Amino acid sequence: MSPALAKLLHARRSAQHLVGAQADDPHAAVRRLLAVQAQDYGAALWAVGLRTRAADAATVESAIAAGRIVRTWPMRGTLHFVAAEDVRWLQSLLAPRALARDSARHEREYGLDAKVLATCRRVLERALRDGGPVSRPALYEALETAGIATGNSRGLHILYRLATEGLICQGPRLGRQPGFVWQEAWLAAASAMPRDAALAELGRRYLLGHGPATAHDLAWWSGLTLKDSQAALQAADAVPVEFDAGGARYWRLEDGPDGSSPTRRDVLLLPAFDEYLLGYKDRTPVLDADHHRKVFTINGIIQPCVIAGSRVAGTWPRTVAGDFEPALFRPLGEAETRGLRAAAKRHAGFWSVS
Repeated sequence: MSPALAKLLHARRSAQHLVGAQADDPHAAVRRLLAVQAQDYGAALWAVGLRTRAADAATVESAIAAGRIVRTWPMRGTLHFVAAEDVRWLQSLLAPRALARDSARHEREYGLDAKVLATCRRVLERALRDGGPVSRPALYEALETAGIATGNSRGLHILYRLATEGLICQGPRLGRQPGFVWQEAWLAAASAMPRDAALAELGRRYLLGHGPATAHDLAWWSGLTLKDSQAALQAADAVPVEFDAGGARYWRLEDGPDGSSPTRRDVLLLPAFDEYLLGYKDRTPVLDADHHRKVFTINGIIQPCVIAGSRVAGTWPRTVAGDFEPALFRPLGEAETRGLRAAAKRHAGFWSVS
């Protein structure tokens, strides 16, 4: 690895709380990254725990139950964890592009026209207006009772649509089912943020938790246009930083990590869909092209990864029990092997029941 690439990746790991000081609690970890990919619930819990000092799964789920972390669809039509205070402005800025992209398909393929959606909104508000979580099957039952069919994934698209509109979001789970809440009742009131201010906040917060990064990285991650992403970085007073990494122009906050501190060679077990890979359009700095399909599978699954020396060194099974056998892309040195064992022990401890 070139010194420039090592510097870039160390700066990113520092920004993401993967090396150095970790977040004090799950809310702080999620807030640092602004949004944490969360379509795989268990993987997302570990993504937060990995970045939080002395956290276990129960600690993260307690923050969700307390309403400090929210699981919803703020951007790209994908579930994320977001700090409660960031949900409204982030969704207002980013969700309209997802709605514009999906609206015609929802009507064409699922019959979700304006009249049907109006009924869905009324039904779910009645079901959720008391503020407590309601399971997905119970919401489907309420919709069916009102004459709204939910089979063949229609119900899921209804929930996604209303969540993207900012009407509902997920609260604590009810058993193994996601619990949905009425967003206005679940979240504290907040003033609307003007679009220019929201763009500046987006640029600043993205770099705080993911930088250094390019405008193309931000455009991919946020779902905004490249023009808006460039404006966001400019409004955030980002400064360019040279890494001589493929000729791309990287940006960071003036007081953000620049990778100049000594590089640590921690071994990490990243969960599936982790922000260290998915937070950027260009994954080549962290993943060899020869191994791309082993991590980003043809069916859209992003495998859990072993990180050694800041880069992907293999994949690992989603559970760590008994003999831990990762699929490594290269042999690990003695120190890295010890680091891998320590990482596996930490992961197992995160899920252990006290």
